[in-house]
Amino acid sequence: RAVSLRSLISPPEVIEDGDSFEKNALKKAQTLAAFSGLVTLADDSGLEVDALRGAPGVYSARYSGPEADDVRNNEKLLRELIGVPQEKRSARFACVLALRSPLPGREGKWIFRGECAGRIALSPRGRNGFGYDPLFFYPPLGKTFGELDRKVKDAVSHRGKALQKLREAWPSLFPSNHNP
Repeated sequence: RAVSLRSLISPPEVIEDGDSFEKNALKKAQTLAAFSGLVTLADDSGLEVDALRGAPGVYSARYSGPEADDVRNNEKLLRELIGVPQEKRSARFACVLALRSPLPGREGKWIFRGECAGRIALSPRGRNGFGYDPLFFYPPLGKTFGELDRKVKDAVSHRGKALQKLREAWPSLFPSNHNP
């Protein structure tokens, strides 16, 4: 049975201070698995823009500073890409899932990474999704993530790809359990 973080009483706050999505996701999974005694899945994700040497990266949610929100983050991203031609605006969304098991006889930790390649549009398009979705242009569909409905986005997204890797690995990790 799955248990959400919200159902745990006074879980520890985990500071995301790693320099990679992998380190942040694993830190969250390890901390919460030790606290709960349960197999724990945690993630970290964000946007990596090649022209900005991978920024915003692990700082995606707080890219524009302490008062960061989606609008401010998108505005900062567009400002930093002023003058960068469309063909040099390559980017990717990355999602790392970390699975940690503290169970006796089944101890372990696993990492699953999914990526979705695209580029940063010149201006926001679409009202769906969140974060950088209105700026992330996905060439195979000719639309930004902000223009895609949730089912379509989930099928091609970085998070969907990481979850698919987890689904494929699950039977070998926990053979007596059902697939997630």
